[in-house]
Order: sequence, then structure tokens, then C-alpha cells
Amino acid sequence: MATTCLRVMARLTRAVGALFLDILPFFLAAPACAQESSASPSLPVVGSSHLPRDLSPWSMFWTADIVVQAVIVGLAFASVVTWTVWLAKSIELYLARRRLSRDLIAISNERSLTDAFARVGNNKGLLPALIREELVELRLSSDIGDKAGIKERVASRLARLEVAAGRGMNRGTGLLATIGATAPFVGLFGTVWGIMNSFVGISKAQTTNLAIVAPGIAEALLATAVGLFAAIPAVIIYNQFARSIGAYRSLSGDAAAEVLRLVSRDLDRGDRQLTMPRAAE
Repeated sequence: MATTCLRVMARLTRAVGALFLDILPFFLAAPACAQESSASPSLPVVGSSHLPRDLSPWSMFWTADIVVQAVIVGLAFASVVTWTVWLAKSIELYLARRRLSRDLIAISNERSLTDAFARVGNNKGLLPALIREELVELRLSSDIGDKAGIKERVASRLARLEVAAGRGMNRGTGLLATIGATAPFVGLFGTVWGIMNSFVGISKAQTTNLAIVAPGIAEALLATAVGLFAAIPAVIIYNQFARSIGAYRSLSGDAAAEVLRLVSRDLDRGDRQLTMPRAAE
């Protein structure tokens, strides 16, 4: 009896096992079928037909929001201003330093202010202007016997001309400082605005598909890239001009000191050649 029961149980076990093996593929295929059924509807990706196929910088600019386009155009104009100032100030600094160095060498062996004026008086630049200014002061002080007062007034005129020359040479570099300081923030504003528009597009499309999000974010980041492109050269050029203008101011200080020495020689020589400058003018 027990043997018969065992045989019956063994047959039932084999039958259940065979049935389980028969229906197991259906259970395994059910999730895949469910996924296929969920993805099978032929609904296109929302907005996919409007996605730009070309994500080059030029294409992203034309497909960007009007605010982002305005930011990029403004930053591009700032970059053009930066390189224009660099070219103009580089030529101006080079010519000014060349003229000043040449005139300083020319009067280095002159004994009097009148001789120095005869040599470089017809030239353009800072040193001839310094000499002319001192000739005017000597003519105006020709009836004064106080040498210390004359030297003080001469030094005052030289200092004012030296400051004016440095200020004139520094003109235009403020634009570089402004562009270098504000361009990254202007680009960041364009980026924030573009990302806001991207999130608005995500909300309208009711999808977080990367193909929907990527073009808008790329257009937004383009504004930051252009801002850095405008700011980095502006900062570098501004620092370069700061050093060059500092060297020019040092050279102009040497010129003022040389003219002051010539005036001091004329006054200490005792012959008081204060009538000669009027003839030179």
C-alpha cells in the first residue's frame, strides 16, 4: 500500500513538473510583452520633428531665444571693441615710447634748455611739450630773482604735464576692464534665460527626453562660452596695458627730470639766460 502511494505521488510530481516547464516560458515572456505593448503605440516623440539636426554654434545661435541672441550679439560686439582697443593702444604706446626715448637720447648731452629746444623743439611728443612749457615759465619768471621759487613752479608744470600724459595714454583701457568684469555675468544671464526656456519646453512637452532638453541647454551654454571668449582676452590685454603704461609713465618721469636738470643748470649758471627762451618761441 505504501509502495503504491509513493508511486502515485511520484507520477503526480512528474506531471506537475512537466506542466510548470510548459507554462514557464509564458511567464517569462509576459514582462517583455508588456514593455513592447507600452512602447508599441506609434506615438512620435513630442517635438522631435522640431529638434535641430545641426548643433553647430551658428545653428544654435539662429535657433536660440531672442534674449539669448541679443546677449550673444552684445558679447560679440564687446569682443570686437576689445581687439580694436588693443590694436589702437598698442600702436599709440609704441609710437609714444619710441618718440620719447629718441628725444631723451637727443638732449642727453645738451647743456642748456635753449639748446635742447633747438634740437627737439619741432618734434611731436611729450618731451618737446615739456620744454615748451618750461620756456613759458622761464619767460614769465624772468623778472624774479628767487631761483627756488622758479624751480618749484617749473616742477609743478612738469608734474601736471606728466600726469596729463599718463591720463591720456590710459584713455580707452577702462573699456577693457569693464568688458573683462561684466562679460562673464552677461553670458551667465543668457545661460540662465536659455535654461529657463528649456524647462518651460519640458513642461509643455510633458517629457524629459534628453533629445528635447539637450538643444535648449546647449544654446544656453553657448552664451556663457561667448561671454568667456569676450572676457578672457579683455582681462589679459588690460593687464598688459597696465604694465606698458606703467613703463611709459616711468619714462615720462625721466623726461621731466631731464628737463628740470636743464632748467636748474640755466639758473645756477649765473648768466640768467631767461631772455633766450622768448627768442626761441
